[in-house]
Parts: sequence; structure tokens; C-alpha cells
Amino acid sequence: MGQKKTKIVLDADVIIHFVKAKMFAKLPEIFPEYEYIILDVVYKEISPNPETKKIIDNYIHFIHKVKQETFAPQSDSMKEYFRLTSNLGRGESACMVYCRDNQDVLGSSNLRDITEYCSANNITYLTSLDFLYYAYCRKVLSEDDCKEFMQKVNERGSTLPIIDITKYICRVHV
Repeated sequence: MGQKKTKIVLDADVIIHFVKAKMFAKLPEIFPEYEYIILDVVYKEISPNPETKKIIDNYIHFIHKVKQETFAPQSDSMKEYFRLTSNLGRGESACMVYCRDNQDVLGSSNLRDITEYCSANNITYLTSLDFLYYAYCRKVLSEDDCKEFMQKVNERGSTLPIIDITKYICRVHV
């Protein structure tokens, strides 16, 4: 039997950042060795925006670089999900429980909400800036592309620090 393939489970904020920057196509290229998934709970959160929904649908149904999965926790995981949703969003709660249960990687920039839980449960996570850093290191994006990404995301209503990606130090290694 083959070894389980690690997945990167994308939360809404990372998806939205890459869509706003018009670089969602680059996201699966950053770590091509991993499978990228969007849980149905997260899909429901991003679906009200027609632009985001169309891009995600294309990647799920036609390009097949991103997969959608149903979040179906059992017993203790269901209790944990409901406990988390009392203070956090459904999507990020689902992503954290899924990653905890499956030893997968979380893609989320909600550091205030995820850091403590991820640390306590040994969950590796990547923020939008971490993805950019690896995209730069792996030559998927240039330094100028990374700067443009950050500027576009901010211009379109999100808050992402504008940094020199060449000096960014990622906290984790995937």
C-alpha cells in the first residue's frame, strides 16, 4: 500500500488573496508535490463572490489542480469542530480539525485565530506570505511578481503587509 499523500487544505483567506492578486493559477505550482484541497465548508464561504467561485470551479472541474472534499467529521472531531466554531469561522474551524485528523498542511493567514491551535495540535500551516516566499524561492514568481501580488491584494480590500520577499523568513519548512 502506498504512502498517504500530504494535502494542503486551503482556507478562504488564502484563496481570496490569490484570486485578488489574479495569481490563483500559480498557487498549485508552488508545491506541485502536494494535493491542494478546498473543503465544502470553505467553498460555501467563497461562493457568494462570483469571480472567486468561477475561478475555483474551473480549477476543480476542468483543470483538476485543486480538489473539493466534503468535511464529514465523526464523533470527537465533530465535537471539536463545534467547540471551535463557537469562537472562529466555520471554514477555518473545519480546516484545522481536518488537518489535525489527517496530518495535513493548513493554508491560512488568520494567524490570530490559528496559531495557538496549530501549535497545540502539531499542524503545519502556511500563510499567503509563506506561499509567496516559496513561490519566489522555487522561481514560480519573481521578486516583482511578489510585490505586485501584495499591492493588488491591498488595493482590492485585503490587508497584507508589503515586504521585501527576498528578506522574508518562513517559520516552517514543508
